[in-house]
Amino acid sequence: MANILVVDDELGIRDLLSEILNDEGHSVDLAENAMQARAARAANLYDLVLLDIWMPDTDGVTLLKEWAAGGLLTMPVIMMSGHATIDTAVDATRIGAFAFLEKPITMQKLLKAVEQGLARHSTRPAMAATVLAAPADGEMPGVQSLPITMEAEPGPHAHQGFDLDRPLREARDGFEKAYFEFHLAREGGSMTRVAEKTGLERTHLYRKLRQLGVDLARGKRN
Repeated sequence: MANILVVDDELGIRDLLSEILNDEGHSVDLAENAMQARAARAANLYDLVLLDIWMPDTDGVTLLKEWAAGGLLTMPVIMMSGHATIDTAVDATRIGAFAFLEKPITMQKLLKAVEQGLARHSTRPAMAATVLAAPADGEMPGVQSLPITMEAEPGPHAHQGFDLDRPLREARDGFEKAYFEFHLAREGGSMTRVAEKTGLERTHLYRKLRQLGVDLARGKRN
């Protein structure tokens, strides 16, 4: 079991990552901004940190710089963002970030990055930055982290079961549909519990499910 800090200003993402990591047996602390993250890091030693880049008070890269300058970057830090550029990702790794995850983050991608980060933390006192690379065609459907051995993930358009060779809206809708179907099945079709889990108001949740074409009856059957 590892002690992990999740820093993200979005309630739904914090809850989702916490639930996944808790299910894996890890102890998870949550922070919704840089101020809470500073306090948590000052009070605890973490085995790994998941750090969002875009936050309302202080961005994740600036916080990463603070930790590096203050000698507090003693654990792997995995940066997260849905809007970052290659330059931002490279800057983060130069400062000391272990890897970069593009939002929306799939469970498989998350667990793989966490496993690699924890393995690196347990075997090496100083972290080596994960190499980042853009797809060969020069476009950027999403920043992907590659192991130091340079063994790339399958194909530039394959991303944990989601086809990224599509417009952003379609790709996002595909992830959101899978996400809500997962929670509906887990909660036996209970809209109340799914609303609590995802941090959405019930009316907005119902409208979102209708928009995505989610079969509500299927969740109850499952």
